[in-house]
Amino acid sequence: MEIKINHRWDISPEEAKKIQLELSKLVKEEKLEKEPETVAGVDVSYNIGSNLLYAGVVVITLKDLEIIEKVVVQKEVNFPYIPGLLSFRETPALYEAFSRLKTEPDVIFVDGQGIAHPRFFGIASHIGVLYDKPTVGVAKSILVGTYPYLPKKKWETAPLFFRGRQVGCLLCTQESADPIVVSVGYKITLDEAVELTKKLTRGFRIPEPTRLAHIIVNSARRKGKV
Repeated sequence: MEIKINHRWDISPEEAKKIQLELSKLVKEEKLEKEPETVAGVDVSYNIGSNLLYAGVVVITLKDLEIIEKVVVQKEVNFPYIPGLLSFRETPALYEAFSRLKTEPDVIFVDGQGIAHPRFFGIASHIGVLYDKPTVGVAKSILVGTYPYLPKKKWETAPLFFRGRQVGCLLCTQESADPIVVSVGYKITLDEAVELTKKLTRGFRIPEPTRLAHIIVNSARRKGKV
């Protein structure tokens, strides 16, 4: 996969916030152009306090959830761990993983936020804008926003609001677990993002694309190599 838009990464946190605000203007919430056949999941793993990151991409079929391709890379980064700015720490490593990918997925699922973010520009939106590719944020916890109730029954949902705008949806995937946060990353509607998440979730709290990516990056981190 080739990047469509690029910017500097060796910047300060304040500069990073300005880039997020500027690029957030490019985020599109629109219907998918076609029914996706392949979906990628991305995740990053690292030890607390370490700048050595393991970034992974797994591409699977939507129909059978079969793995088509997987890539893991190891990269040292210097940007600090700052909530709300994780894309500036993690995306450079994911960029290397994407550059080695031979299969171009129709949609990308990201373990993180889309527009459910203080500046409406989480890592899922960042990746979507950079690659001009539909992306969905599927996070394990809420970063911003309020909700009318907490969904507890399987497939029950609740809207997530921030600054007078619906930025995501809380989706219960397991009755014994907290809901996940589904949000638009780029070039997809929230309804489509939620329905795709349901199709891709099979017996676990998180959808298969990011679950499989989570497995491969954690395995690489524990081994200390890719």
